[in-house]
Amino acid sequence: MWYAKRSSVPVFIIGHVTKDGAIAGPRLLEHIVDTVLYFEGDKGHSFRILRAVKNRFGSTNEIGVFEMKDSGLEEVSNPSELFLAERSQRTTGSVVVSSLEGSRPILVELQALVSSTSYAMPKRMANGVEQNRVSLLLAVMEKRLGMHLSGQDVYVNVVGGMHIDEPAIDLGIVAAVTSSLREVPIEPGLLVLGEVGLGGEVRAISQAEMRIREAAKMGFKRCLLPERNLAKLEPIDGIELIGIREVGEALDVVLA
Repeated sequence: MWYAKRSSVPVFIIGHVTKDGAIAGPRLLEHIVDTVLYFEGDKGHSFRILRAVKNRFGSTNEIGVFEMKDSGLEEVSNPSELFLAERSQRTTGSVVVSSLEGSRPILVELQALVSSTSYAMPKRMANGVEQNRVSLLLAVMEKRLGMHLSGQDVYVNVVGGMHIDEPAIDLGIVAAVTSSLREVPIEPGLLVLGEVGLGGEVRAISQAEMRIREAAKMGFKRCLLPERNLAKLEPIDGIELIGIREVGEALDVVLA
């Protein structure tokens, strides 16, 4: 720190990380630096995410996406295109949602697989989303929509190794699980947005216009979003906006 401040030379300090993902040892290292950066990624995928968890002079909500190539790491200027590159067009249980990472909306594919269980307790597994949130949404589906999931194993996965922890993807999870359960594919050009409450209502999300414009640039033709968001939006060229109030209404549109 003494050298960096007196010489105006940026210094990178590499610290050891525990199994939980926290910096090991005393908190001294985190206190003396201006920024703490985490380099995340699944070893089974070729790209990595650079995420700030502390930034003394700016936002910690931004991320950088990089792809590992023969020449080293290269920036991915359009992460949405990368994450959707291998998406199948007519697969059940697949839906596209939008995650807002700082000021950057990223479209990702969310997959769900529902299959009959052979165990007394059905499995609930989630990769890339919070498992407790998935369990909560499954309970809403059983109570509000009358779906029988107690005899089904449910697996939810965010394609590409991304981790999403915002409620705007709730409706996408419900749609993907229902699509797999009923064996009905979701329209490929449909973006699904919305937070789901315990009463089955679909609540408004933040930065809806930014997410939808990103989808329009990627060629999506329709967007399902909360009615409260729709009321505040002007028409967007190239994409049809469909407002809904409850989960049941959304599934009628998605699985029509």
